[in-house]
Amino acid sequence: MKTFRKTMTCLLSTFALFLCFSSAGYTKVDGDTILLGAAVSLTGKYSTNGKHTKNGYDLAVKLINDRGGVKVKGKKYKLAIKYYDDESNSSRAKELAERLIKQDNIKFLLGPYSSGLTKAMAPIIDAAGIPMVEANGASRSLFTKGYKYLFAVLSAANQYLESAIDLAAEKAKESGKKPSQVKVALAFEQDPFSLDVRLGVVEAAKRHGMKIVVDGKLPKALNDMSAILAKVKALRPDVLVVSGHSKGAMTAIKQIQEMKVDIPLLAMTHCDAAKINKKLGGGGEYTLCAAQWHKSLSYKDSYFGNGMDYAKRFEKVYKYDPPYQSAESSAALLVWKSAFERSNSFDTKKLRDALSKTNMQTFYGNIRFGKTGQNIAKPMVLFQVQNGKNAVVAPTEWASSKLIWPAPKWSERK
Repeated sequence: MKTFRKTMTCLLSTFALFLCFSSAGYTKVDGDTILLGAAVSLTGKYSTNGKHTKNGYDLAVKLINDRGGVKVKGKKYKLAIKYYDDESNSSRAKELAERLIKQDNIKFLLGPYSSGLTKAMAPIIDAAGIPMVEANGASRSLFTKGYKYLFAVLSAANQYLESAIDLAAEKAKESGKKPSQVKVALAFEQDPFSLDVRLGVVEAAKRHGMKIVVDGKLPKALNDMSAILAKVKALRPDVLVVSGHSKGAMTAIKQIQEMKVDIPLLAMTHCDAAKINKKLGGGGEYTLCAAQWHKSLSYKDSYFGNGMDYAKRFEKVYKYDPPYQSAESSAALLVWKSAFERSNSFDTKKLRDALSKTNMQTFYGNIRFGKTGQNIAKPMVLFQVQNGKNAVVAPTEWASSKLIWPAPKWSERK
């Protein structure tokens, strides 16, 4: 009887182990491989950026593995990623989050492309207690829900143009003025993204004691901001901040040029995407444009080196210049490697705690998570259009070019 009980115990233990390691053929750790899961847009409207995201993940996995992998409890492990195509669809992304966790038994996740798809997955992973490091969801609302297992390496939407206000404060001090003397004008589309951007700008202005003299709402069609610009011309603020996607950027530059509105510092979202100089004959010169990353920044790490090193490696493999979506996706893998090694564990709670204590520099930028999982250490990059090219001017400590400030008056331009 005793032999029978021992045999049954052994069989049951073996069966339990089989269930643990055979769910859909994938597990959290299989032999010497740590398997991460990701739902990425390989088809649908986000497929181009989904491809950039996947390429960034894959490049980092290969480099980490080539450099010896990840060391946990004295053993070295390789990284691998189980991919599914979310088809650029929020419902599908939600289904895949559940599949990765419940069927594939994967305990470590990477984010999809876009805020919308990340929002669909976030409640699932948080309820299951499965950590996700995401690189392509910037919406502020992701960080106001109290999620404990979501960590974002990129700057959130409310951070997009905070750097412009900080830069204005810095320049005021250099010229002998107090930051509180700086006057700010706003022109914002009333969509969720732009309102998140506005919130960050307003908070930054308040922090410096600056006065907002114009707080304009762009019309829904984004085809006319002359009424706002008339106020700007009359009140002569030191800074004008605009967020209205590509069309709003085009409208702003076109009408500022037509109305000859002199603005010492003009900052906006999407102005690089709008190719303002090419389409408007140089009217976008001296404009500041927000971006998540640029290869000329001097951040560096022991894996990729600096941004230029990363760009060379990426281009050699994928035959195109890396967009920021790829760079931030690669950075997410560096964060996961660090968390595994600092926690010295595969326990999801211990990994969550390790992720929350992340404080590191990567080629992409500094990464430190606040209580909400938002990266609070990496400011947005600001390009300034100089001679028709994008020159990185902020954050100043990591910039490759100097800001031209104040922008020349229209009467002084050729």
